[in-house]
Amino acid sequence: MEYGCIGEKLGHSFSKEIHNELADYDYSLLELTREELFEFFSKKEFKAINVTIPYKRDVIEFLDWISDEAKAIDAVNTIVNKNGRLYGYNTDFYGLKSLIERAGVSLKGKTVAVLGSGGTSNTAFAVANALESRFVLKVSRSKKDGYITYEELYEKYNDCEIVINTTPCGMYPKTGVSAVDLDKLPKVEAVFDAVYNPLKSQLVLDARAKNITAVGGLYMLVSQAAYAVEKFIEQPVDDTKVEEIFKNLYKQKMNIALIGMPASGKTSVGKLISQKLGKVFVDSDDEITKTENRNIPEIFEESGESYFREIEHSVIKEISKSNSQIISTGGGAVLNPENIENLKGNARIYFLDRPLDMLVTTSDRPLSSNRSDLEKRYKERYELYKLSADVIVNGSGAVDEVAKIIQEDYYEYSCD
Repeated sequence: MEYGCIGEKLGHSFSKEIHNELADYDYSLLELTREELFEFFSKKEFKAINVTIPYKRDVIEFLDWISDEAKAIDAVNTIVNKNGRLYGYNTDFYGLKSLIERAGVSLKGKTVAVLGSGGTSNTAFAVANALESRFVLKVSRSKKDGYITYEELYEKYNDCEIVINTTPCGMYPKTGVSAVDLDKLPKVEAVFDAVYNPLKSQLVLDARAKNITAVGGLYMLVSQAAYAVEKFIEQPVDDTKVEEIFKNLYKQKMNIALIGMPASGKTSVGKLISQKLGKVFVDSDDEITKTENRNIPEIFEESGESYFREIEHSVIKEISKSNSQIISTGGGAVLNPENIENLKGNARIYFLDRPLDMLVTTSDRPLSSNRSDLEKRYKERYELYKLSADVIVNGSGAVDEVAKIIQEDYYEYSCD
């Protein structure tokens, strides 16, 4: 390996894709156990590497020199091999600083709560101080020197205005959990989460539900990678290139989720968009059928609707974790708010609003197999579809027309 990234678990990493866009070299991902670190660094068979969780502090002992920023933060995420001497840097500082500045949020005079006690927490502490925060709190699950517990945060410092999460809480594959309870922090104005997979962590979703400015860590990842590349090959990377790569990667990873009534065209539209955008098509009802080894009518008849909704929730939660998909959901998926919450982690949700008089009944749809039931389901669910969607699409046109509307929105989406 000449260039690459080392860490304990890298199955979720986007680093290879980012570096392949930023520079002309082969970038590899190498998972190492703690016991394997010594052998790796004793051989020094690399030109330059990035370091991620949990080794940003462990690698320091192997280095011949580290930058002032890395010393202050006590963490290294970028190492360059110069004729057998290893030089360590911390580009996370610039990545997180860029993330905050891009969001247009000022930390000046604010109380900032930094969640976590790993190497990135020190980075966040340094960035908050550099951006002239009034007071910076370090928060950890356990009491230790210089840190407060979450209980103390809620009880004594619940007036904090900025939250920066540096823990892996909510990161793939353990999605759907948040590092902090925002209900107990009523003064929070902005949230920054270093988690980038899913694109929107549960913490980010929780914050946005409260109309709090909140962004995930993908831009930070791209920005810090650009700074690392500058160390790797000693050539500058233009800011416009960073923005371009961020937007392209975000859209590449982003799912498109389709909701709407049975017979609204979700499957046909979804398959066409899948072909056009090169994303994998997934139908949640098909996945349920595979899981249960029986069709939807049989599940309803033999096990009932409640059982079906439990399986549906489980299936949607699982498929929502993956990226670059077109997801067609069952007509009743919106009945469980958790399904929508799971989808939103990686997806932009489109409601195919097909008029009632254009919907048809079929025998394979247990709850809308006749006209009366179809009309009843439509009235029950219509407002839920509207509330759940990021975009409401006129679904009265032909399949290619509806698909085109979604594609145009996808291309124009600003990637927040």
